[in-house]
Amino acid sequence: MNPTYFIFFIAILIGTVVISYWSAKRGNSTHLFYSAGQSLTGVQNGLAIAGDYMSAASFLGITGAIAIYGFDGFLYSIGFLVSYLLLLFIAEPIRHLGRFTLGDVIYARFPSDSLRFVISLNTIIISVLYMVPQLVAAGLLIHLLLGIDFSMAVLVTGILMTMYVVFGGMVSTSWVQIIKTVMLISGTLLISLVVLSRFDWNVLNLFDRVKQVTPYGEQFFSPGNLFSNPLDTLSLNLSLILGTAGLPHILNRFFTVKDSHSVRISVVTATWVIGIFYLITLILGFGAVAFVGWNQLVSVDPTGNMTAPLLASALGGEFFMAFISAVAFSTILAVVTGLLLTAASSFSHDVYNHLLRNGKASEKSQLQMAKIAAAVIGLISILIAVTMKNTNVALPVSLTFVVAASTNLPLILFTLYWKRFNTTGAATGIITGMAASLTFVLFGPHMNRIFDGGMEVDSVLHLNYPGIIVIPLGFVGAILGTLCSRKPVDEENFLRVFLQSQTGIKPNEVQVSGQWEN
Repeated sequence: MNPTYFIFFIAILIGTVVISYWSAKRGNSTHLFYSAGQSLTGVQNGLAIAGDYMSAASFLGITGAIAIYGFDGFLYSIGFLVSYLLLLFIAEPIRHLGRFTLGDVIYARFPSDSLRFVISLNTIIISVLYMVPQLVAAGLLIHLLLGIDFSMAVLVTGILMTMYVVFGGMVSTSWVQIIKTVMLISGTLLISLVVLSRFDWNVLNLFDRVKQVTPYGEQFFSPGNLFSNPLDTLSLNLSLILGTAGLPHILNRFFTVKDSHSVRISVVTATWVIGIFYLITLILGFGAVAFVGWNQLVSVDPTGNMTAPLLASALGGEFFMAFISAVAFSTILAVVTGLLLTAASSFSHDVYNHLLRNGKASEKSQLQMAKIAAAVIGLISILIAVTMKNTNVALPVSLTFVVAASTNLPLILFTLYWKRFNTTGAATGIITGMAASLTFVLFGPHMNRIFDGGMEVDSVLHLNYPGIIVIPLGFVGAILGTLCSRKPVDEENFLRVFLQSQTGIKPNEVQVSGQWEN
C-alpha cells in the first residue's frame, strides 16, 4: 500500500466525514434532508449540479474511451454536454410544480397514487443503474492504488455513501458535490495545461504525436474504432442528448434553491462548468496516449478506467497521481451520495408518506424510513457492482440514459405542454418506456461485456445502444394511452398547472377566468 496514495484517500474521507457531521448538526427535518431547506444560492447549486452530473463515467470512463478509441470515445463527451441544454426548457417548470421529488411534479396535474408509485419505482431503478458503475469505478481505483480487494473496495465505498446520506442528507450531499466540482475542474485543468505545455501550447502537435503512437494511425480521429454500426452511434447520441432531462437526481437539484431566478443561475453555472470539463477530457485522453502510450494503457487496464491516474503519474509522478486519484474518488462519492439520496427520498416521500400513510407520516418516521431505504438500496447496488469488474463504466451509465429518456422525459414534456394528456397516458407511457428500455438493456449484446465472468446472453437485440428504438416507444405509449382513454380533458386543470409551471403562481392564487384574487 503506497503511503502517499493512502494519505490522500484518508484526507478525502476525513473531509467528507467532517461535512456530514456539520450537516447533521444543522438539524434533522424532512425539508433539510430532501432539499437542504432550499438554502443554496444559484451558483452553489450550479456547482452541486455539475458535481452530481460529472460522474466517474465522465472523468474515468470517457477519458479512457477517448484514449483507447479516439473519435468514438469523444462522442460520449459531446452527447453528455449537449444533453444538458435540454434542461433549460424544463428546469423552472419543474421547480415551480414540485417540492421534493419528480412524483410531486406529476402529482400537481395528475393526483394519482398509483402513478406516483410507478414514478418512484422508476426513480429507484434509474438511481441503482447509475450508482452501480460509480461503485465499480471506485473499486477499480482503490484496488489499483491501495491494493485492496475489488469487492472489499466496493463495499467500503458503499458504506461511506450510505453514511453520508443517513447523517447529512441533502446538505451534506450538496457540499460534497460543490467541493468535488472545484477539485475536479482544478485538477483536470492543471493536467491539460501541463500536457499542452509539453507541445508548445499547440494542440495540433499533440494530435500528430497521437497518430504516431496508436495502432489506428489517422483512423484514430475518425469514427468506427468503437462503433462499427452507424445506427449504434446515432442511437448513443440520441440517448445521451435526451437522457439528462429525465435523470431524477439532476431534477431533484432544482428543489434546493428558493426561487426561479436561482434555478436559472444554477443551470447557467452548471452548463459552463460541464462544458469546460468535457472539452478537457479530449486533452486528457490524447495526452494519455502521448505520454503513457496506447499499448501501456491497454495492458494496465483494458477498460480504460485508469487512464486519468496513469496520465497524472506520467506527468507528475507519485504525488500528482495520488492527487488526481483522490479527486476521482471524491467524484465517485459525490455522485453516488446524490443518487442514493434521490432514491431514498423518493421511497420515503412518495411511497411511504403519500401511499402508505396518506400524507400523514411524521417527519421523524419519514426520516427513519429514508435512512432504512438508503441502506437497502445501497446494499443492492453493492451486490450488483461486485459482478461488473471488467467494463468501462461509461457503457452502463449511457444505458441508464436510455431508461431515463424513454420513461421520464415523455412524462415530463407531455405533463407540462400537452393539454390532451391524461393519467392513463402518463401511466402507459412510463410503463411502456420502462418495460422496453429494461428489456433491451438487460438482453442486449453489451451484457456479455459488462458482467465479470461473462453473463452469457443470447442476444436477439443487436444494438449496443437501443435508444433509437425504445425512446420513441415511450412517447408512443404515452400518446396511445391518452388517445385511447375515454377520460374527458380537464382544460381548467391544465391551464392552472400550465400557469403555475411557467410563472410560479399557485392555483389558489388565481382564477382561470381571468379574475385575480389578492
